[in-house]
Amino acid sequence: MDTDWLIPADRFAEHALVALATLVVTGLVVVIHYEGLHALARRYGARAPRHSRASMLWILFALLGLHVLEIWCYGLGYWWLVKFPDTGFVHGEHGMDHLFDAVYFSAMTYSTVGFGDLSPVGAVRLMSGMEAITGLLMITWSASFTYLEMSRLWTPGRD
Repeated sequence: MDTDWLIPADRFAEHALVALATLVVTGLVVVIHYEGLHALARRYGARAPRHSRASMLWILFALLGLHVLEIWCYGLGYWWLVKFPDTGFVHGEHGMDHLFDAVYFSAMTYSTVGFGDLSPVGAVRLMSGMEAITGLLMITWSASFTYLEMSRLWTPGRD
């Protein structure tokens, strides 16, 4: 069967490597987020905290920490993938010369800001597309969790 219309036949291994890396990193990010939210729900949802304002700040900083960790997971994934020939690269003024560049590109992709100063080329585009979808999902999941906790903690009569 000719699959050249889908993936260039001479680069199937590179595309498969990117797809596998994308699956692993995305799975890891979802598990990190799930476990983080689960831990926050156990800590703050089981009892009525004495200081609801402080609790909300801790929740927000914990969620921010989860997102930063998830951005780093994708950033490390890009950093690793672009080391392999023909998996693609990131085009821009500096490309991905340094790990910080990979994390920066990841943050712009995860948040769907996409300034446009860096853009993926080649098979690595699969990871950036999945990161944008996953980042959007993780951010909205955090927003929903925050809303539920705020509605529970910010009731009349509390701090």
